[in-house]
Amino acid sequence: MKVFGVFFILFFVLSLGATAQVHDHIQIARQNMPAVVAVNVLQQDGSTFTGTGFVLTPDGIIATNRHVLDNSLYLNITFNNGTVSGEAVPLVQSDLVDLALLQIQAQHLPHVILGDSDTVQPGQTITVIGNPRRLQNTVTSGIVSQVRLQKNGTLWHQISAPISPSSSGSPVFNAQGEVIAVAFASLNAPENQNLNFAIPSNYIKELVQQYGLQLPSTTTPTSSSKHPFLHHIQKSWNILKRLLHRWFGSTEILHEDTHETQNR
Repeated sequence: MKVFGVFFILFFVLSLGATAQVHDHIQIARQNMPAVVAVNVLQQDGSTFTGTGFVLTPDGIIATNRHVLDNSLYLNITFNNGTVSGEAVPLVQSDLVDLALLQIQAQHLPHVILGDSDTVQPGQTITVIGNPRRLQNTVTSGIVSQVRLQKNGTLWHQISAPISPSSSGSPVFNAQGEVIAVAFASLNAPENQNLNFAIPSNYIKELVQQYGLQLPSTTTPTSSSKHPFLHHIQKSWNILKRLLHRWFGSTEILHEDTHETQNR
């Protein structure tokens, strides 16, 4: 029975470790809201428009939708703390999908991490942060409803998270807090409900490469140099050794455990 108990405890703790990298909506929002911005557009006819964007690099590269920049005369950025940037300059626009990159003069900005959109599966949970109707840093959630192949060969993600005007350019996060898509369109009709679409994030990577830019590491930063899952395995092993020592009295195991604790 003791042996069964040991393996049950080990399985339970390792199961927690396996999900250690899956964040809830609250954590995703807290980590990424500082990097989600409002894109303010003064159009050539004197009217104004607001879209959404998100910071890709600490030195001010920002992703948004190409249509956000249509007929723009002047652009700037508002951050979630109310700070307004100087002029935002368009860098490059995709000819293939509805994406564009902007640049502001800045350093040490909070930024998102891009995930691999080729791994996206229908049914997976998502979190969206945007500025619908200029309500900055609105957090919504849903699932990837389907991955749609378009006639021109590009992919769209159909998503169930609510999208409204000014949400264009909102980052769509997976459960690990990585951007896997950029919201850009909805099917609008009175009888429709949450038929929304996003551009997969790998198209951003292609655009960045096309322009010769460098993205930060694709690994989500952590407060420890040790991978959290490996840390959880070591923690589980230490707990198991203490249980073995308590039940079977192995002084060798106790000595090894003490040695590892000193090296942390």
